[in-house]
Amino acid sequence: MTDTVTDRKTKKLNVAIVGGGLVGSLEALYLAKKGHRVSLYEYREDIRKTPQVRGRSINLALSVRGRQALRDVGVEDHIINHHGIPMRGRMIHRPDGSTYEIPYDSRTNQCIYSVGRNYLNSILLKESEKYINMERHFNHKLSEADLSKGSLTFLKTETYEKVQVTADLVVGADGAFSAVRKALMKKPLFDFSQQYIEHGYLELFIPPGDDDGFQMPPNYLHIWPRGNFMMIALPNQDCSWTVTLFMPFKNFALIDTEEKLLTFFEKHFKDSISLFGEKRLIKDFFSTKPSPLVAIKCRPYHVSDKALIIGDAAHAVVPFYGQGMNAGFEDCTILDQLFTKHDDDLARILAEFSETRWRDTFAISDLAMYNYIEMRDLVTRPSYRLRKKIDDFLFWLMPELWVPLYNSVTFSTMPYSQCVKNRQWQDKVLRIAMMLFIFVLVCVVIAMKMS
Repeated sequence: MTDTVTDRKTKKLNVAIVGGGLVGSLEALYLAKKGHRVSLYEYREDIRKTPQVRGRSINLALSVRGRQALRDVGVEDHIINHHGIPMRGRMIHRPDGSTYEIPYDSRTNQCIYSVGRNYLNSILLKESEKYINMERHFNHKLSEADLSKGSLTFLKTETYEKVQVTADLVVGADGAFSAVRKALMKKPLFDFSQQYIEHGYLELFIPPGDDDGFQMPPNYLHIWPRGNFMMIALPNQDCSWTVTLFMPFKNFALIDTEEKLLTFFEKHFKDSISLFGEKRLIKDFFSTKPSPLVAIKCRPYHVSDKALIIGDAAHAVVPFYGQGMNAGFEDCTILDQLFTKHDDDLARILAEFSETRWRDTFAISDLAMYNYIEMRDLVTRPSYRLRKKIDDFLFWLMPELWVPLYNSVTFSTMPYSQCVKNRQWQDKVLRIAMMLFIFVLVCVVIAMKMS
């Protein structure tokens, strides 16, 4: 006999989540909170017991979409009040060392928060210990998967023992190079594309000052835009800065000696050298290689009523809009809403998620690509600053009608695809307004000459 709606409400699902990072840990909390039996599998050690791995960004920009998810599982207040550092705008560093501010939201003074990846992941894992219906399994690497049957085989990386798991639902939250997605790709009608950009990134470090305080104003995302490349800095809780240099790989390859490195920084980022300290800059730059950046688009995200991929496994994006984590967290929020809407009916939940979510994830992927051009180049142009002033004025004048693109993406939960449509509509309105202005101006000039 098939389950009735009442049966589904009382039945507790057995869920296996592959990937114990930020998105996997959050999804585990959502499902455990609903009373389902959750097993979280992570191929690495418990992140709470391991040092930060250099080369993987330790800073993330938390905005409204991510905050909503953290609020749902009860950890937002702790993160915002005891850990996150508010960033109220961009601080632009010119080549001559002078700076100017571009606020994110001059009307309501909203901000994004710099948060530590390890800390946030640790908080989510710690929160999960409150639920007796949730288990955590570290050092478990997925080796085989039959997603149609909800069957998984893990290899314990410490003992090389194989572990067989069968679940009502498999959730793949195992990152951009997802093993779950690899299994899903074997299914017919699965579309997949990935794009590596020609630019890589390399992380550097600005220590606290001699007084153990910040060496730069802390409540900003600092940007050194230089046309084809850029450097950014986000504040850390210990008053240090995580700095990321984004640049074409061919440019990185040209800097192969200490002298070339210092000459490069003297020319393009002169004001930063004293912040790093020459010895530290040289050490950090040559101690690792630049890492690649990949964007992934795929669909559908599910297999019948048995498996689903979320977060970077479903839609890895380049980091230039600061929405990678936020979009992954929003996946969890949307799934939670669908579980409620469809009374835990997995067939309907997974199908609706796949059918609706891809438009928004494709949209934020494209926006993130565009924002790199904006951050490294357009922010320095008078036309950009003029458009920003116009957007801010119209937003102040008509806050419900005219919401600038950045505000809609970062400070609202408006679907990403709708954010794009709004921007296209705004561009069209401004083009028409400009044409009317020119027409009226020409008419006035002609009238004045004829009078």
